[in-house]
Amino acid sequence: MHGLIRLVDVAELLATELVSNAVRHTKGPAGLRAHWSPPGTLRIGAWDADPRPPEPPRQFEDEVEDGRGLALVRACADVWGWQPPARQGSRGKYVWCEVSAG
Repeated sequence: MHGLIRLVDVAELLATELVSNAVRHTKGPAGLRAHWSPPGTLRIGAWDADPRPPEPPRQFEDEVEDGRGLALVRACADVWGWQPPARQGSRGKYVWCEVSAG
């Protein structure tokens, strides 16, 4: 609808990796959010209930079958990061990434 068909595959991959990490590494609720900011930035983020920062992305290794999620995010997104929730008393973290349509 916004002329962003070329971002669909990468956006799906990024959303899947972020929410998979949130579900796999925490024992509480998790959520996914996507936000489009004209003129051309798509921000995708996953919230989870664990306040610990995400593990740093690891290098790809041929024999390793897991632990590559944030490495994929780092490789496919223009920028990524994490932050604690903005509201006082909230627990957890928000891990996000951005891709540009340009």
